[in-house]
Amino acid sequence: MKTFLKALVLVPVAILAIAFAVANRQVVSISFDPFSSGDPVFVLAAPLFLLVFFLLTCGVVIGGVASWLGQGRYRSAARRATAEARDARVENARLRTELDIQSRQNREAARLAGASSGPLPALELHDAH
Repeated sequence: MKTFLKALVLVPVAILAIAFAVANRQVVSISFDPFSSGDPVFVLAAPLFLLVFFLLTCGVVIGGVASWLGQGRYRSAARRATAEARDARVENARLRTELDIQSRQNREAARLAGASSGPLPALELHDAH
């Protein structure tokens, strides 16, 4: 389904781009010297469609870079959340192991207490004064 939707969008765009390129094959002069239009220092002669495609590509790249830079804080927050989740999983595993050890010790103590014949001795509390 995703491939079909891509084709549904890209095929008409490609047809329009090809039609634009065929219709605008004439060579245009591009000058980067605003002060001497009669004898510019640097002139680039290229088909109009190449200029338009180049500028569109530059716009897409600049927009992508701007978007990537703008979303840096979200990527940073995602990395931080991933690290915190990893630390929480490690802590959870450590606590589960500790709980298992305590449970075994409690069961063993209960078994030993149940095996003794008499009551447990009372603790004497002495005043420290």
